Formats: sequence, C-alpha cells, structure tokens
Amino acid sequence: MAVIKGKPVADSITAAIREKTEELKNNGIVPLLTIVRVGERGDDIAYERAALKRMEMCGIAVSKVELPADITQADFEKELVAANESDCDGILLFMPLPDQLDESRIRKTISPEKDVDGVNPVNSAKLYEGDKTGFVPCTAQAVIEMIEHYGIETEGKKAVVLGRSLVIGRPVSIMLTDKNATVTVCHSRTKEIENVTAAADIVVAAMGRSKIVKADWIKKGAALFDVGINVDEDGNMTGDIDFESCEQKAGYITPVPAGVGGVTTSVLAKQVLKACMLRHGIQEVL
Repeated sequence: MAVIKGKPVADSITAAIREKTEELKNNGIVPLLTIVRVGERGDDIAYERAALKRMEMCGIAVSKVELPADITQADFEKELVAANESDCDGILLFMPLPDQLDESRIRKTISPEKDVDGVNPVNSAKLYEGDKTGFVPCTAQAVIEMIEHYGIETEGKKAVVLGRSLVIGRPVSIMLTDKNATVTVCHSRTKEIENVTAAADIVVAAMGRSKIVKADWIKKGAALFDVGINVDEDGNMTGDIDFESCEQKAGYITPVPAGVGGVTTSVLAKQVLKACMLRHGIQEVL
C-alpha cells in the first residue's frame, strides 16, 4: 500500500510553470488571472487564498473582482463581460453562486478562451471531442495529474467514478476513457454500488458523502482517489473514502486533506499559462 500525496505533484507542475513564465517575462509577457468572487463564503475565501499563493509561486499575476452577495443578474453579467474584455488571460469564477443568479446563463457568458476552470459548455464540448485547445475542470484534471505522476496504469483497467457532477464526475470519466480505462459512473441511485466498486482497479470518489467507501467496497490493490470534501461531527475534514479501513487493502490511496485537493491550484496555474500562450499564438504542448 502507498499513500500518495498531492504536494510532490503540485511542486513538479509548479516548477515547470515557473520555468515557462520566466521565459515569457523575458519576452514582455506576464500571464494574468482574474478571480471573480461573489460574497464572502468561507470555502471561496480559503480557495482564493490558496490560489493567490500558487499563482505567486508560478510567476502569474492576479487581479480580483469582489462582488456583493446580493448582486443582480444584470450587474453581475456586466462585471463578467468586463472581465472577458479585459487584458487578463484567464478567469476563475467561484461557484456555486447565490440563488438569484442564473448559473447556466453565466456559464455561457464567461469567455471560453478565458474559462480556465472549464465551466463554459464550449469547453465541455471540447473535452468530449478530445480538442486539446479547451479547458477542463481543475479538480478533475488534478486526478489525472496524480495518476500520471505516480505512474498508475490505466490501459485496459476497470475504473469506477462515484459521482456525476459537471465539475468532477462526468469530466474525469471522459478523461479516464481517453486513457483507455473502462469506466463505470455510479451515483446516489446506483443499486448495489459496493459490488460495482469492488471490481474496480481505480476508484475516484466524488459523491460528497463522508467515509462512504469502506474496505469491503474495494478490490485489494486498487488505486483510490478521494475528491470528497466533508466535515464530520467533530469539525474534522474527511473524504468520501474511509481512509482508516481502506488504507491497508488499497494499492494506492490519497488522503484528505493533502491529496487531490492540493494539486488543484497548480492545475489552475497550468491552465492560465496555457490560455496565455494560446492568446499570444504560442503553440507549445504543456
């Protein structure tokens, strides 16, 4: 069994980005991310803080647009259009948004070329088609970055994704399929879900249910990626996988915290760099 943490992956990505941003700066180009936050949600502020730190480490500039929680749809769209038309390379929009805002409409308003967290339907379609000029949700890509960093085999393997959200479940299932895994997507209505996961070589847990995956749900030697962020009755952060019961049975397992979540901001930085390079006509694979 190996506990695989996010920090080595994030550090590796950060070092590569830093090297490239230094090259760009020598040519007068400084990648710029605009963060758009509505209200003062604690989780948004925590992620913003982490993103600011990562961008600084990567040599990426940041501007912030802070909007009141009671902002109207019309006023919000004006701010988002202004961000689209600004000189930034990428836009990070924190979701979920307050109830008075139409998220579906807003997803379509953000510029696909600056949509570095992959929320616009154009980028969803590019993922579906295998078009590498698009942007994918950062957390979903973080799972793939960990798989690749630790050399976990996907070719011909059975993978189960627990969760079908647009942010993680659906995109990561497509990404795993692209890596030649045979993928099954499970959700809250899946019957005998534990029997499905018990046959999997790879499990990505993203249902938002604390410690739902127990040792009897998994195959011995399976690779487990926990994307769940939950809080237990004692106020401790937990994942969707019961780490204590699964640790000895799994071949690989990510902890919560310090697992997949720790890679997300480095993926965000990587996608800001990609957007910057595309905007300046620099054709290079990152």
